[in-house]
Formats: sequence, C-alpha cells, structure tokens
Amino acid sequence: MSFVYRPTDEPPRLIHDDDQILVVEKPAGLLSVPGRGPDRADCLIARLGRAFPTVLLVHRLDLDTSGIMVFALTPHAQRHLGRQFEQRQVKKTYIARVSGRLVPATGAVDLPLIVDWPNRPRQKVDHETGRPARTEWRVVRAGDAETRVRLTPVTGRSHQLRVHMASLGHPILGDTLYASGAAADHPRLMLHAETLRLRHPDSNLSMSFSAPAPF
Repeated sequence: MSFVYRPTDEPPRLIHDDDQILVVEKPAGLLSVPGRGPDRADCLIARLGRAFPTVLLVHRLDLDTSGIMVFALTPHAQRHLGRQFEQRQVKKTYIARVSGRLVPATGAVDLPLIVDWPNRPRQKVDHETGRPARTEWRVVRAGDAETRVRLTPVTGRSHQLRVHMASLGHPILGDTLYASGAAADHPRLMLHAETLRLRHPDSNLSMSFSAPAPF
C-alpha cells in the first residue's frame, strides 16, 4: 500500500527572523520540502514562502520529526549556512523517547549507513560501503518501559538517529520504519530537534535557539 500524505494543519512556529535568516519550529507530519506529485506540494518551505517570499532551503527534517530548522533569506546566507553544515560547525541536539531502558547513561554509536535500495526510504548499517555516522547520547530519564534521551548527531546522515537507536535495541517510539509491535504503536514519531547553534551569516556571531519537545 502506498503512503498517503495528510499534512498536519498545525502551523510552524516562528522563533527568529531578521534580514538574513529565519528560524522556525516544524510540526511533526509536515514535509520540509515538496515531495513528488501535486498531493505532496504542501510543505514547510511552501507555507513559509507566503510570508517570506525569498526563503531558501538549508537543511531538512524528516516528515515525522518536529523541531527547529533554519532557513536562509538571501543567497549569501544560504551559502554561509550551507558551509557550516558541510563542515559540521552547526551543533544540534534532539530529544527522543526510546523503547526500553537505555544503559549506560552516556555513550555513542559509530555505525556507517547507506540507503537500503529495495526498501527505500529505509537506511541500513553497511560496514563496507556505508558512510561514516556517529551519534552521541545522554539519558535524561530512564524507566523499564522507555527512556528519554538527548541525542547529538556528529554527522547528519538520513535517518541516522532512528537507525542508530534501533541498532542498540532501543528504537524510537512511534517509528514505523525501524520499530515494531508496541514500540511502533504511538500517535507520532517521538523525535524532536530541540536546539540549534550556528553562526550568523552577517555578524559571524554564535547564535543558539531552542524549542522544548512537545512530548
């Protein structure tokens, strides 16, 4: 059965805007950019374009992930921010609820990832041809049934946090691609981009933004 896109009616929340950048909180259930076909035209950048006609893409969040995103409002800002992401100068943290009790309290996952072509958009661990991927974690609160954890992606591979947590045996709750059974049966993917730190394209000063997880 093919996926039916039903975008959320929840609007994005404006966190910061100036003449160069736009920082917003994306709701879960909304594409960052248009998908293939007119039925997937409704997306975050299209909605932002109504109020900010010059908005330009810098990075993405998965459809089911909520949280902070930065957009450029000028080509200069897009290039500047793009270089920061490429050089891993942008610092991001996520909050997730994962299945089971995650131990120890801190750790890291280093597993190379590549697209699982027959099962796209799934990604998989591949030690021969995968691209290096590293995720650091710190437990916020743990119980027997689930753990609340803060995740810091050192690299930015597609589905990185989701695959890495599943590889530990603690899939993110609500993840219909990498979790199964009760862990997948949640109203949404329990993954939220909580903080973002970057340098402003004009002043080069460090700026930090945050949005508390809605779960």
